[in-house]
Amino acid sequence: MDDPGLRRWDERYAQEGYLFGEQPNAFLARHKHRLESRVRALAVADGEGRNGVWLAEQGLDVVSIDGSPAAQDKARRLAERRGVEITCKLADLTSWTWPDQAFDVVAGIFIQFAGPDLRSRMFRGMQQALRPGGLLLLQGYRPEQLAYGTGGPSAVENLYTEGMLREAFANMQILELTAYDALLSEGSGHAGMSALIDLVARRTG
Repeated sequence: MDDPGLRRWDERYAQEGYLFGEQPNAFLARHKHRLESRVRALAVADGEGRNGVWLAEQGLDVVSIDGSPAAQDKARRLAERRGVEITCKLADLTSWTWPDQAFDVVAGIFIQFAGPDLRSRMFRGMQQALRPGGLLLLQGYRPEQLAYGTGGPSAVENLYTEGMLREAFANMQILELTAYDALLSEGSGHAGMSALIDLVARRTG
């Protein structure tokens, strides 16, 4: 693990407890109804596994990718405690080869470690990984989050705007794109009033 950013995340995840809690992200859980008849899911930068494990609890075959071995150890233990199985793959997303049309669902929850160049590659890869008709579930912070300081990156260029997401996913059918403020309680990592944006989109071809 030569990347300083990956080392930093591994150190954070190596600490006791679950940095973002053990419960699924609320936005993801709100869209449980959209998962019916879906078979295979990819949880991007899934950290300690709270979202990947929840997807597995909904009956999906889940691949959980992250760059931190410490996080993936916790993800495996969480899955075992919950009585489900997930496939953990160690992945440096600066160089990972995205599969082609392999998943019915791709979930990206607060994956805002990525600056503009890496983010563009990741967004293209996430679309590529979806099968036709597949569903993208993405949540992130808006620039207004910097004033709250309750989680997320300190670099404004890593944050999402509605215009950015519309442009990035212009080839998909946008089912929902909503900006709002809400109180988060996701471990110590995301705690307090937050400036959020949610995207639900479907690959059309």
